Amino acid sequence: MTIAAETATEPHLDLDLGLTWRNRFATLGSAFYTHLQPTPLPAPYWVGHSLAVARELGLDPAWLTSEDGAQALTGNTAIRGTQPLASVYSGHQFGQWAGQLGDGRAILLGEVVSPNGQGLEVQFKGAGRTPYSRMGDGRAVLRSSIREFLCSEAMHGLGIPTSRALCVTGSDAPIRRETIETAAVVTRVAPSFIRFGHFEHFAARNQIESLRQLADFVIDSYYLACRDTTNPYAALLQAVTERTAELIAQWQAVGFCHGVMNTDNMCILGLTLDYGPFQFLDGYDPGHICNHSDDHGRYAYDQQPNIGNWNLFCLGQALLPLIGAQEPALAALETYKTAFPAALARRMRAKLGLVDAQSGDQALADGILALLAQEHVDFTIFWRTLSHWVAQTPGHSPHAVRDLWVDRDAADTWLLQYSERLAPMDRAQAGDLMLKTNPKFVLRNHLGEEAIRRANQKDFAGVQQLLALLETPFGEHPGFENYADFPPDWASSIAISCSS
Repeated sequence: MTIAAETATEPHLDLDLGLTWRNRFATLGSAFYTHLQPTPLPAPYWVGHSLAVARELGLDPAWLTSEDGAQALTGNTAIRGTQPLASVYSGHQFGQWAGQLGDGRAILLGEVVSPNGQGLEVQFKGAGRTPYSRMGDGRAVLRSSIREFLCSEAMHGLGIPTSRALCVTGSDAPIRRETIETAAVVTRVAPSFIRFGHFEHFAARNQIESLRQLADFVIDSYYLACRDTTNPYAALLQAVTERTAELIAQWQAVGFCHGVMNTDNMCILGLTLDYGPFQFLDGYDPGHICNHSDDHGRYAYDQQPNIGNWNLFCLGQALLPLIGAQEPALAALETYKTAFPAALARRMRAKLGLVDAQSGDQALADGILALLAQEHVDFTIFWRTLSHWVAQTPGHSPHAVRDLWVDRDAADTWLLQYSERLAPMDRAQAGDLMLKTNPKFVLRNHLGEEAIRRANQKDFAGVQQLLALLETPFGEHPGFENYADFPPDWASSIAISCSS
């Protein structure tokens, strides 16, 4: 037991945040969750906050610097209108059936009706033990909480579907991981946190009516068009398949490695969910394994598309009792084979500034990826440098692209082919598209690590500065070029695991 758990008291007061709560997930009933209150932490303090997410919720941004805010968003103060709960789900972890899982360190406060009428669920991560903690302490540490906070907002800035992060609060309460660290709570926001694993849970237990209730809830809440089809459950599977294909294509195009694509970490809405051992590629290595817990490379960068497909088959198996036959289920899943390559090809054309599709585009994209892999050329820097080369941005060397390689002859050969493809196009238009597609800033491991080290000394300016850059990653941000530079040598020694 942590010291935090030993000294905590029950939440007090009942704070009105001026938000409208409707809490639709709670209407599903006790088979889906356990009601419980967050476990308070002593002396919470602010670490970081997103004013953009606050505005989306309709929350007063000034409140995010207040003492009341820190207490409430750490779980120390009950919030009026919420119905806190931990949901139950199951899933496959590293390809093996893991049985019952659930929100082991997450507590869903409820669903806010935002100013634009959208429902947004608000969830604490690190708010204490739940019935699904499986001998864990239910806590999150400052290190992993900062990483999730920053990456959630970084992905949003890149235009990639994701859960969002309102804020991080910290506490000096000690938490044991590989070493003794300090506690933190991330407040996460998403239209829904329902996972593939929620469906697997009820299917595995042959609780078909609960499975149907969940599927109907998802259809009627998020996929209403599926209701007007001959087989709404097959239509749901196809819609999720298409969203997942699009999502993973976006991951691949920006060089994002999730690190732990278990079925319980896959969102039914096609959102990036659960930021643990993630990494944005530095040098391009298709087989890169970012998760040091992944001994066999199941979740390597180049395996993510296949794992996405595998996870969808698990979802399809769970939905089969509702779909009623294998044929429509397989037909729904089959769409991945065309949807993913089409989505990735579209993303790669945008990265290359190509506004129309031609027969040689795939070979052109494959050719540059092979060259990047040959010398592990920095992925983000290459694409941004190429963007400026095409745009002919003043102050950027015309030789900067080829200078990224030792084998400049190979680079020159590809650049000649690329130039021929660009020749009939409006180069300024192509360059503009590329600069809006290829970010200057991504959340590299060493940038997160530097912000974390400062935060451990109670200096949170690095977190907010990094957040400001990641919110608008396509901007130039003069004076902050060091955040877009090559990683230092020590970056390769950063080890990220499932506990991160």
